[in-house]
Amino acid sequence: MSRVGLNPIQLSDKVKVQLDGQRLTAEGPLGTQEVLLPEGITVEIDNGVILVKREDDSKELKSLHGTFRALIANAVHGVEHGFQRELQLVGVGYRVKKEGNDLSFTLGYNHPVPLKVREGVEFEVPDETTIIVKGINKEVVNNMAAVIREMKKPEPYKGKGIRYKDEYVRRKTPKVAVAS
Repeated sequence: MSRVGLNPIQLSDKVKVQLDGQRLTAEGPLGTQEVLLPEGITVEIDNGVILVKREDDSKELKSLHGTFRALIANAVHGVEHGFQRELQLVGVGYRVKKEGNDLSFTLGYNHPVPLKVREGVEFEVPDETTIIVKGINKEVVNNMAAVIREMKKPEPYKGKGIRYKDEYVRRKTPKVAVAS
């Protein structure tokens, strides 16, 4: 039995949720988001509480129950508070600057590396070594942060690269020639 799927989702006064067939729409101060529900998963909205239920105990519906409860909870949280992911550039000369809505990176190459903004994501650059990715869709925000991190992954010897703010990079000792 899905323990995540059984948890109710509490709604605040700022968020309005509508159910139209198998399409659930959450609307809040930051925007709107839709979740398409599969057949067999039903949603009940009652007095500011959302309950996600399944029709039977088939293996497929059991696996989808908790997943769609989490997707609905993320949509409700996203339209009210939003999501953000913070990245840090570590290394001598590693810099980022915002040009309009897009970003331009200096990552040790002989040319700047541009990055176009995706729809539903916005960037904040408080200083030249910090990037904050913001948006209402958790999947899009985390995916964009992963694309930025892939540009220059943190390496284990000097620790240089782009990393998440709370990421720990395990350092290795350099290989030394053995004297005989």
